[in-house]
Amino acid sequence: MKRIIFLVSILASTIFAGDKIKIYFDAGGSVGGSYANIVVTGAKMAADDLGVDLKIYYSDWSSSKMINNFNKAIASDVDGIAIMGHPGDDAYSLLVKKAIDAGILVTTLDTPLPKLQSKYTANGFGYVGTDNYTSGIALAKEAVLRNNLKKGDIAMVWGLLSQPTRGLRAKGMIEELERHGIKVNYIEISNEINKDPVLGASVFTAYITKNPKTKLILVDHGGLTAQMENFSKIANISADDYYIAGYSLSPATTHAVKENYVDLIGDGQPFLQGYISVVQLALSKKYGFSGLNIDTGAGFIDNKNISIIEPLAKKSIR
Repeated sequence: MKRIIFLVSILASTIFAGDKIKIYFDAGGSVGGSYANIVVTGAKMAADDLGVDLKIYYSDWSSSKMINNFNKAIASDVDGIAIMGHPGDDAYSLLVKKAIDAGILVTTLDTPLPKLQSKYTANGFGYVGTDNYTSGIALAKEAVLRNNLKKGDIAMVWGLLSQPTRGLRAKGMIEELERHGIKVNYIEISNEINKDPVLGASVFTAYITKNPKTKLILVDHGGLTAQMENFSKIANISADDYYIAGYSLSPATTHAVKENYVDLIGDGQPFLQGYISVVQLALSKKYGFSGLNIDTGAGFIDNKNISIIEPLAKKSIR
């Protein structure tokens, strides 16, 4: 990371001086959302380092809003657009072509668009994030090992299978659990809860009430993971009643990990997703570089290493 920042500082002082590149950036979630805050922090820091004119827009994790916002960005006087890949390759196909034909660079983060990336890599289309499917497998595998689950045990997966590429993470979780002979109860995250995770309390309480023998809960959503301590208290369960694993850090998630309400976090380092996406668009605009493909998956966070990361989580860097 130090090398990246050093390189960017050199670029900012020598290459981009006087060149005001304009980039539109989709934060994915809602204003103030735990995940979106970290992504935006990274994007804004890169924009400051490079002197980029950055406009942030929010899509409330709605695929239709992502498409609408992308359409608006194309109609603006913009050099590059960083999108989230949740709507999928087919939904974005015509719009990405329209943007590139108009001389606008496009890249994606958080969720890949493999078909479009393959087609437009030479045009600067890249991806910064994790491989959703392997990320889901990895978290499920680690949770099974740490919790010593056995064949016949029950697990809950709360995810987004309905989304074409984003849903691969939940798919990976489910397949890995079933490979161990674990019974999976799957719950789809509704559009309302996807936008405002606080609304998930009643769903969680209803599930726990009906399925008290569940041993493992996998939450495929950073905002919902941040609410798990609150949800557990509302459902009147203690920190040790269930093994809970999820994604992404925030001050609330950090506290939940320290208090053992959340046992394991898969860290996709969204700060880097925001930062590197902006850097890549700027470099592609200046030099015609092809798209980067960067996996930001970094491993796991638990109560053994959370104290090291907590100060950075408070700054929306981790």
